[in-house]
Amino acid sequence: MAVDIKRVLVIANLQKEGVGEVADEVRGYLESRGITVVVFGYRGRPAQPALEQFDLAISLGGDGTVLFSARILSYSSVPILAVNLGDFGFITEVTREEWKDAFEKYRNGDLGVGERLMVSVVVERNGRETAQFTGLNDTVVSSGGISKIIKLAVTLGSSSVGRYRADGIMVATPTGSTAYSAAAGGPILHPEMDAMILNPISPFTLSHRPLVVPADELIYIEVEEDQRTDVILTVDGQSVFPLLPRDKVRVSRARTRARIIRSDVRTFYEVLRAKLNWSGEPKH
Repeated sequence: MAVDIKRVLVIANLQKEGVGEVADEVRGYLESRGITVVVFGYRGRPAQPALEQFDLAISLGGDGTVLFSARILSYSSVPILAVNLGDFGFITEVTREEWKDAFEKYRNGDLGVGERLMVSVVVERNGRETAQFTGLNDTVVSSGGISKIIKLAVTLGSSSVGRYRADGIMVATPTGSTAYSAAAGGPILHPEMDAMILNPISPFTLSHRPLVVPADELIYIEVEEDQRTDVILTVDGQSVFPLLPRDKVRVSRARTRARIIRSDVRTFYEVLRAKLNWSGEPKH
């Protein structure tokens, strides 16, 4: 079934070479077809833009641009056409040369939309919620200073998983399983699975291993007393919040999902094979 597209938001990471040119190309192409286009271009750390109702968002950049796009659109079900203009992208499956074809196939109803789990991250301090974030990739509690090892206690639902001495603890989504979590030794999950990865970062005890849990699980990470360094919370590598002893970070399934338009040119497994070069060294 054809999709009625009247308003499109273009999110352009202008720090990427050639993105401004592609944004102009996208605007011209869509406007020539009677579609209203709003371009949000940014450099560095972007602020939250004022958003209206859109039928589609087009992300121009790399995976980081998609993460930003998913967070600012998390209030809605707007699908994202993720166009890869970066160096190393797992989420951005559509290339610069393919975007027009992908757009037309989606508009004609020939491309599906993948539903991606997002996480809600809440910091509880003295019994009150003091900060809230939404993430598509991961949330990390880690050291903010020179000394790396911190002390954390983890609870799944009502069950204590244990106390960790580690560089940190990460909760990754299936989408984020190919990012920092993979570098920290975590498993790679299909991005449309319903699960989360609890992954200790360089644990002092080798018996601590990554754990895949159901998406409905409620995860608490508590910052213990007597830390030798500052502790910080990072969401998607882009949102940072300082933590204090006895703070609890609550991670759960977000109410909304990121909706990423699928590519019919290559599958997720083909992207993995190409990006990780499974027959040799990593491809850059």
